[in-house]
Order: sequence, then structure tokens, then C-alpha cells
Amino acid sequence: MTTNADERRVLDAVPTGLFIGGQWRQAENGATAKVEDPSTGEVLTEVADASPADGMDALAAAHAAQPTIAAMAPRERSEILRRAYDLLHERIDDLALLMTLEMGKPFAEAKGEVTYASEFLRWFSEEAVRIDGGYQVAPNGQTRFLTVRQPVGVCVFVTPWNFPLAMGTRKIAPAVAAGCASVIKPAPQTPLTMLAFAQVLADAGLPDGALNVINATDAGAVIEPILRDGRARKMSFTGSTPVGKLLLAQAADKVMRSSLELGGNASFIVLDDADVDAAVEGAMIAKMRNMGEACTAANRFYVQRGVAEAFTAKLAERMGALKVGRGTEEGVNVGPLIDAKSRDKVTDLVADAVAAGASVALGGKAQDGPGYFYPPTVLTDVPVDSRLNHEEIFGPVAPITVVDTADEALAAANATEFGLVNYVYTRDLNRALHIAENLESGMIGLNTGLVSNPAAPFGGVKESGLGREGGAIGIDEFLETKYVAIGYSG
Repeated sequence: MTTNADERRVLDAVPTGLFIGGQWRQAENGATAKVEDPSTGEVLTEVADASPADGMDALAAAHAAQPTIAAMAPRERSEILRRAYDLLHERIDDLALLMTLEMGKPFAEAKGEVTYASEFLRWFSEEAVRIDGGYQVAPNGQTRFLTVRQPVGVCVFVTPWNFPLAMGTRKIAPAVAAGCASVIKPAPQTPLTMLAFAQVLADAGLPDGALNVINATDAGAVIEPILRDGRARKMSFTGSTPVGKLLLAQAADKVMRSSLELGGNASFIVLDDADVDAAVEGAMIAKMRNMGEACTAANRFYVQRGVAEAFTAKLAERMGALKVGRGTEEGVNVGPLIDAKSRDKVTDLVADAVAAGASVALGGKAQDGPGYFYPPTVLTDVPVDSRLNHEEIFGPVAPITVVDTADEALAAANATEFGLVNYVYTRDLNRALHIAENLESGMIGLNTGLVSNPAAPFGGVKESGLGREGGAIGIDEFLETKYVAIGYSG
């Protein structure tokens, strides 16, 4: 593989083993897995590929570390997270380059993810010292109620490839803040970023075993025994709905606390009183962030007839001006999709919509040559019942369906089993409130194309997940409430 000296330096600096009990080690059977550059299809490096035995070793290490991290002073856990926050900013260029190499997103966007990921560390460093309890007089006056909140215990995390750092810090930071040890399995396509972050936490002073990282290509064989063992008490997964359902079923065996952030099918509604330029700006963020490879990505565009022509023309112009290429190249806005399977899925979805009557206003054909590139694409007259309106695209495709009324848009937006996020553009307060209150989703972007924020609760309803990550309630997923009844005679 051809890499420049800076890329080679960053790759060579990343640990490629399993991180178990504070030590880097190889898989017990010596297995390794290749990590690919999606912009070229070439191999970047190889990492240790965990076996089920390695997974159980990681669980044992977390279980052994649990009393230590639970007993740490809240301020001490807080300061570990704050030091990790500072280290991420010190190493931001190297981490961003590493992410670009293994995931494909443009370097500037990768730096943005490092900044976003670091904010979970800062936010939960502040929440660590605010874990509260309560004292209450019983209604009959003869008992006192004491409530305390304690760590839920060992956590198991499974994270996706599309935000390889932020999806990890969003889970690890509240776990550390609450006093929970953890085992994390990053996506096999993007293990390097999480391995580098494990070293950051070690350098920040996290106790050995409080975080264990196991790369595994056979995730089911490694994770299922951990979930069924009983020593882990919390499971958190970000990824596809089918996999989430499987993990939830496995976690049910030991009645584990579970939180899931699953698939999305976000609608982007533009009503006829909207500021069209602002809607286009929001659409660029909601659609093109991370090449459209985001659960929050706008998947279905429902545009009221009065502004449909103007919105479509302006969106196609903006998307058509984006530069596609390897994320390390100057001025690139759109990198490759993660792998050939993802590119083929986008190709099939677009072909299905066109066959059903949609028109191509921009793009619409995968690029030839190395790497898994797909150009920014805008489709018009997309039938409501096309696959594009029912399946998560995970690519840079904006399918536009014209609607006549706000209620028609609302009904179409709710006609899905998913309910993560929806976007609405309107300048009428009453319409905004009506639609926001009736959209079946955990989050709504009202006149904005970006909802993700570490200080806000992130999560969905229906088949988009369980629980919330981030915000003031994000740490609750990692705490159990204990009630102590105290007799009182006066």
C-alpha cells in the first residue's frame, strides 16, 4: 500500500493487540484481521482478532476491576475523564488522520468527530461529581427513606464503524463517571481509533481492567458468552436494528440493563412557509454529514409543492459542488462509503427508485476505479412506497417526494417502524408545534439539520432503540437506585 510518511507514522504508533487488564496482548489463538482503507481497498494493517476465550478474559478483567473503579472518589473519576479530554485535543491531528484512513471520512470532518467525542468526556467528567441521592420522611412519620445511586456494574459495549470514536466515548465516559468497568468491541472495519483511545485512557490514569478492548470479526461468538455469563450487568449497543434485537434477546437471559441506539429512517420535512435557503443548509448537514452514513441522516425528503422546485434545484446545486475523493486530499468533502457491500446497497436502492418512476436530478451512478465511492445524488418524484423511503440508505442520496399538505408529510414521516429523528422546516409556530408533538421519534430538528449534542439526550422510539445517551439523564443508564428504610422512633 502506498502511504505518505505521516500516515505511516500514525499507523505504526497504534497498538494492534487486544487491551485486556491494562495490557496489550495478541489473541490466544494468534488470529489477526485486516483493516482496509475504503478509499483504495488496500490493507492498512492487521489487528488481533479475539476468540471467545479472549472475550471471557476481558470480562474477567473488568469484573476484577469493578470494585476498584466503583470505590474511587467521584472527583478522581472526573479528573481521569478531564485528562482524557485534554489528551484527545493534544492528539487530535493524529487521531483524525487515523480515523480518515480506516473509515474514509474527510480529514476536517474527522477532526470534528474528535472534538465531538471529547465533549462526552468533558460533559461526564462534570456529571461524575453530581451523582445524587435523597432523604425523605415517610408519610406516616415513622420511617426515613434513604436513597443512594450506585454503579450498575460491568458494562458490555458494541460500537459501529461510522463514528468510531464518538460512539465509544458516548458509552465509556458515563460508565467511568458512574464507576463502571467495561468491555468494548469496536466494529471490525474501524478498530484502530478505539485502540488509540484505549491508550489515551490508560495515559489519563484509568485503572487497569476498567476498560478492555477486544477486536473480533466473529462478534456473535465472542459477545454472546459474555452476555450470558452473568458477571456483566449492562449492555449498550449502537448499530443495526436486527443485531440490536439479537443482543437484547441474549441480554435478557441474565436480565441485563440494556440500551440500544438502532437504525433510523429520518424524514426531512420542508413546508411551504419555510426559509428555503435555511432548509437547504440544514439538508446539507442532515444528509451529507459523514457521507450520509449516520443513523441521524435525512433519509426521506417530504417537500410541500409550493417550494419543491426551488428546494430541489438549490439542493442539487449545493450537493453537486461537493468534491469526492480520498479523505486525506485537500478540499475533499465526500469520502468513500465503508465497503463494497455498502456501495452496492446504495446502488440497488437508487436503481429500484428509478425503476419505480423516480428521476435523477444529480448523480445516480457509482464511480469506477478503486475505493468504494458513490457520488452525491438527488432523486425527484420518488414514490412513497419505494425502498428508498423504507430502508436506511447510509449513503449520499437525497430522495425527494412532493406532498400537498403538512398532514400528508406528517403521515408519511410516521409510516415507518423507526423513530430516531425527524427534521422539520417551517416558520409557523403552530405548525411547528403540531408536527413536533405528533412525530413519532425520540428527537426532532426544528429548523436545524443537526441534533447531536453531548449535553442533550440522544435516542429513539419504536424500533430505533431503548434508553438515552448523553445529557443530564445519560448517566442514569449506568446507575442503580438503592433504597434504605430507616426505623425512627422520634
